[in-house]
Amino acid sequence: TTTTNILSKTKTINNKITQSIFNYNNNKLGKLAVRYTTVKHSFLPTLKAKKGNVLCIHGFGGNADQWRKNLPVLSNEGYDTYAIDLLGYGYSDKPNPKQYEVNEIYNFETWSDQSISFIENVIKEPTYVVCNSVGCIAGLLAAVQRPDLIKGLILIDMSLRLLHVRNQNPIQRPFVSAFQTLLRETNAGKYFFKQIAQPKAIKNILNQAYADNSVDDEIVDIILKPGLEPGAVDVFLDFISYSGGPLPEDLLPQVKIPVRILWGENDPWEPIKLGRKYENYDCVDEFVPLPGGGHCPMDQIPDIVNYEIL
Repeated sequence: TTTTNILSKTKTINNKITQSIFNYNNNKLGKLAVRYTTVKHSFLPTLKAKKGNVLCIHGFGGNADQWRKNLPVLSNEGYDTYAIDLLGYGYSDKPNPKQYEVNEIYNFETWSDQSISFIENVIKEPTYVVCNSVGCIAGLLAAVQRPDLIKGLILIDMSLRLLHVRNQNPIQRPFVSAFQTLLRETNAGKYFFKQIAQPKAIKNILNQAYADNSVDDEIVDIILKPGLEPGAVDVFLDFISYSGGPLPEDLLPQVKIPVRILWGENDPWEPIKLGRKYENYDCVDEFVPLPGGGHCPMDQIPDIVNYEIL
């Protein structure tokens, strides 16, 4: 995939935000194009000295543009800010998962390695990492693997991975596995994806995630367009079959850097009641409920989230 092809598919959502391509070298997959967006502190008319760097990592089905309301504000406060499209999502490359074992490439190990490589090769300095949903697991794993590169973590409505095999009722497991196989290996999965990859369906899903009716056409377009890219359906079906890998409770005890957890009080997918059990880990310095927030509060209530990040 060429840089020109990728960037021609996207539009500038905010005139302060620029986008570019990072060539990510993966040991198994080779050279891959990763799209990212950025706002450099020095590009803005501010007198504040540079305070550091912030890398934002999206969740399942998301992309870098979900952070469009956060990057300019954080940058104006003295940070060089970046948001990446995880491999398989947004406008990053989408290697065909059917050429590999199930979940061999679209997993938290790959996305952690991608994030570490981005910090090493693009940011080139220790960085604060802000994550949402499943992006939090990638961020936690990166912090465990390379604590020298990550100064602190902010986890926003962290995925609790409720369909992980260890979180399933033993009676439930064979049925979940059979349904995942059905979607991944038959035309049923592509039919299912086709039904949800439509503006009305995406808007309904986002209204549920946001727990209100604040969803507009801009965010629907941000989520939908990359989902129509070649290969997106296979990535989707591969990841919904991912019931292994690390859980938050596996990683948090190993984290040696400060962690702050933000959680939307109205999150319907990852209820705050379940999230509160993670506030007692040694690395967690604060657990912040977000009144009115759903699953993606960085987009839904950005002023509150930006304040808590800073």
